[in-house]
Amino acid sequence: MPFLPEEEQRRLIAACFARSDLTLEQLWMRYFALGGSLSLLELDAYLNGLVPLPRVDRDMLAHAVNERLDEVTGPARAPYSHSVQDAKPLHGPLKALVDLLEGAHRAPPERLPAVVAEAGRALDLTIDVYLADYDQCRLVPLRPGAAELDIETSVGGDVYRRAGTLTRDGTLWTVLLDGVERLGVLEIVPAGDADPDDPALREQCRWLAALLGHLVTITTQYGDGLDRRRRHRRRGSPAELLWQSLPPLTGATESVVVGVSVQPAHDLCGTVFDYALSEERAQLAMFDAGVRTRGANTAVVTALAAYRAARHGGASLGEQFAAVGAELEGRPDTPAVSGVLAELDLNTGVLRLLGAGDAAPLVVRRGEALPVTGPAAPRFAAAGEAAVTELRLESGDLLALCSRGVAETTDGGGEPFGRPRITGHLGRDAGELPPEIARRLTRAVLAHGGGAFRQDAGVLVARWVPR
Repeated sequence: MPFLPEEEQRRLIAACFARSDLTLEQLWMRYFALGGSLSLLELDAYLNGLVPLPRVDRDMLAHAVNERLDEVTGPARAPYSHSVQDAKPLHGPLKALVDLLEGAHRAPPERLPAVVAEAGRALDLTIDVYLADYDQCRLVPLRPGAAELDIETSVGGDVYRRAGTLTRDGTLWTVLLDGVERLGVLEIVPAGDADPDDPALREQCRWLAALLGHLVTITTQYGDGLDRRRRHRRRGSPAELLWQSLPPLTGATESVVVGVSVQPAHDLCGTVFDYALSEERAQLAMFDAGVRTRGANTAVVTALAAYRAARHGGASLGEQFAAVGAELEGRPDTPAVSGVLAELDLNTGVLRLLGAGDAAPLVVRRGEALPVTGPAAPRFAAAGEAAVTELRLESGDLLALCSRGVAETTDGGGEPFGRPRITGHLGRDAGELPPEIARRLTRAVLAHGGGAFRQDAGVLVARWVPR
């Protein structure tokens, strides 16, 4: 690989430093943070052409200057000792991934569609990004002027529901994932005579979708541009508090998949969930205040925090239950909280459950609901030892934790949705992915309630598939 002459590199670095608005001390601090070991005096002498530097130090210094130029001026950069063009791919899948990474570096969320379009051009593709709204009803395009897609009826919606890939009329559709969580879909149109069914192309698009999914999640954490597109109305402050407390709606390991749906997304008030997955076990929880009052969100967040603190400290299932009870008993003015704590041994399938109040878990095996019998405490309590219900799951079994609002939502005639309908939907959709099972059940509750949620509807579904 050819190297740039040392004096030429020094001259260009010094010129770029002069445009960077950095003091010599600030430049030295950046260079030092990258691992440089030279003194401030030695750095000054090098920039003025008085002493040479080893190539690795020259490149660290160039990088320190370039980081500053990226912040203030744009593309003109200090050169490295070797030609970047010799190292950077000019076309194909690797160039697309490099373009995506470089374009997303320091980019605000709103710039992501343009970054994706540039990466697509490296693969001779036109790419449109659609993100699922928080109601999980529609796929919202990031390209201005494009139409939204209905999740239930559109091709893109079918890809989202199945978390898969398909081609239709020369267009490739693939699900957009952050790990295992569905974020939306990509609509990909190959240029010219390229075949969207080409296995190599589909694999390249899968790489692109996986990386883009991570970038969507990361950029959403420090900007509102993408998050705002997924909201169809303003989220109330209680709902904002609850959403900030929740883990992702999907989590998975080789042995278990967890999917959750909680609605109404913009007005969530008194239902939260949690899970923790490891090699050995899955720990699951749902807390429900059963009412939509000012104190409901405080009550369930308090229960959630107590549960997490106990779990993080290595407490047993019974100790977690008692920790939640102790915290809630210290707040007598908050609404009563019901809930379920579950612990699944991923090696043996042994499931241990503790319930409080009206919460009742369900197990579905080969499309049929199994009775989960065992005493439930009237409330979370710090004193006494709660009775643990224990059963053994079989491979492929579903465990469902539902908030009270799922069964208690009534139609226009006052008939509640009820547990028979819950078990019917779980059995009918048992072959789908857990997040899709949960989404469909909350959508059915919404339809039963006449298009409005009068109570929170929370559904957590876990499927155990031993390795």
